[in-house]
Amino acid sequence: MKTIRLFYLTPQVDLGLLFLRLAGCFMLLYVHGAPKVLHYADELARIEDPFGLGASLSLWAAIFAEVVCPVFILLGVFTRMACLPIVVVLLIAMVAVHPDWSVAEGQFGWLLLIIFTTIALAGPGRLSLWPGGSGDPR
Repeated sequence: MKTIRLFYLTPQVDLGLLFLRLAGCFMLLYVHGAPKVLHYADELARIEDPFGLGASLSLWAAIFAEVVCPVFILLGVFTRMACLPIVVVLLIAMVAVHPDWSVAEGQFGWLLLIIFTTIALAGPGRLSLWPGGSGDPR
């Protein structure tokens, strides 16, 4: 009985994971990633450097996490590993760069953190190019 119920639940879970991947990556790319690439010089002049690594290295790390990693997640390739840089950059932004923000001011960042942590925990689901990749149990 439990197996039959799981059989009917699986397509909805996979569809939900696909939607979560598409929506989260679109929002991250559109709001944060694309502007950093399209306006590189402006972003370089104003990016925060909380650890003193230099503006260029900080910006390239952000571009990697906000452009390259979402593309892998969209495709479902190395999904769990691709979530890690995003989660790290978001945690740095929320805790080290903007510690004075209230939850209301930082809600978009916290929601992205929830989305990509959930994807890292759940994996890409079966609707991906590599559903068995990066340690996914399926």
